[in-house]
Amino acid sequence: MINFNKVEFLTSVGDVKQFKIFDKSIPEIVFSGKSNVGKSSLINKILNRKSIARVSAKPGKTVNLNVFQVDTIRFVDLPGYGYAQVSKSEKERWGELVNTYLETSKNIKLVIQILDMRHPATEQDHQMLDYLYKKNFNFAMIFSKSDKLNKTEYINRKLKIEEELEKYKNIKKIFFSSKTGEGLEDLKNIINLF
Repeated sequence: MINFNKVEFLTSVGDVKQFKIFDKSIPEIVFSGKSNVGKSSLINKILNRKSIARVSAKPGKTVNLNVFQVDTIRFVDLPGYGYAQVSKSEKERWGELVNTYLETSKNIKLVIQILDMRHPATEQDHQMLDYLYKKNFNFAMIFSKSDKLNKTEYINRKLKIEEELEKYKNIKKIFFSSKTGEGLEDLKNIINLF
């Protein structure tokens, strides 16, 4: 069992040349999602910390791969995609960074793909899901911000999600709230499998 309280921030990787710092023997759990989907809040909730992953009201704050040592594994927080107010060159840098990491790391055991429960998956969400699916990554879909829906909306969205993402019906889906803790134990259980 992973001790999620035993955590330290290791490094922020902004250039593919820095990938050599990754220890090839340590399993990596990757966190992916669009800007402002609640990625940092989710990581903080898992690790029971207020701000080890920087939370911001302004999207696009995670601009590098942020790496955390969590007991015997590593968490790798990818830059959020889909943020319009970022320069083209910065988007390209993020793209190269993320693509190179996903294509070259041999230690990725699980990708936590985070989607906003309140809205249908965006075009970029679909691109990422298709990529993970076609490349045979182990991945789980986490639907964040579940606490922002009332009971009826919550039930309706759950049904809609099954419809909208029917292609991924065999992929684990967790409905999550960093506020109420819904889905937290399920998420920890999945991570503990690796």
